[in-house]
Amino acid sequence: MAETSDGALQAREAVTVVFTWQVTPGKEAEFEQWAHGIEQAAAASPGQRGVTWLRPEEDSGRYHAVVRFADTASLQQWMASPERALWEERVKGLGRSVSPQPATTGLEAWFDVPHLVTKPPARWKMSLVTIVGVYPFALLYDGVFAEFFLAWPLPARTAVFPVFLAPLLTYAVMPWLSRLLRRWLYPESRG
Repeated sequence: MAETSDGALQAREAVTVVFTWQVTPGKEAEFEQWAHGIEQAAAASPGQRGVTWLRPEEDSGRYHAVVRFADTASLQQWMASPERALWEERVKGLGRSVSPQPATTGLEAWFDVPHLVTKPPARWKMSLVTIVGVYPFALLYDGVFAEFFLAWPLPARTAVFPVFLAPLLTYAVMPWLSRLLRRWLYPESRG
């Protein structure tokens, strides 16, 4: 919990925001140098937890940066910083910024971002896709591996499944499922 300026306690929840740039044709290499520089500058900002860059699909010219912060206050501090303002000046002439997508704090951060997406998928859709992603691994774990951990203390044997599943879902399963189910998850996008 963090204390706000009025003294109220507020939960600190990680936040993710997607920034999109429409890069001028022929300026891709310069833009990628700029992207590397702003990523390094942002890494020094308190609460910054990493950036994932998504290069353009086909010839769209749209680059996406999925930026993670420890909490909303850290994100706001970076957004208002003079350092970020300088980097925003440097990108002029290389392309234009498309309004950032709303910050996310829930499951929507797991979903692959198609170009031209207007909003995160409906929460019920995210929940259903997550169940589809988790169920085969839960079945495999319970049917094959769980018996090997029966002698372990309950907290340790319970930790085995999420320790392996969370990275697998984050880096492989959910991005793949969200690409596979893109038209259903994002019916308003054209991608």
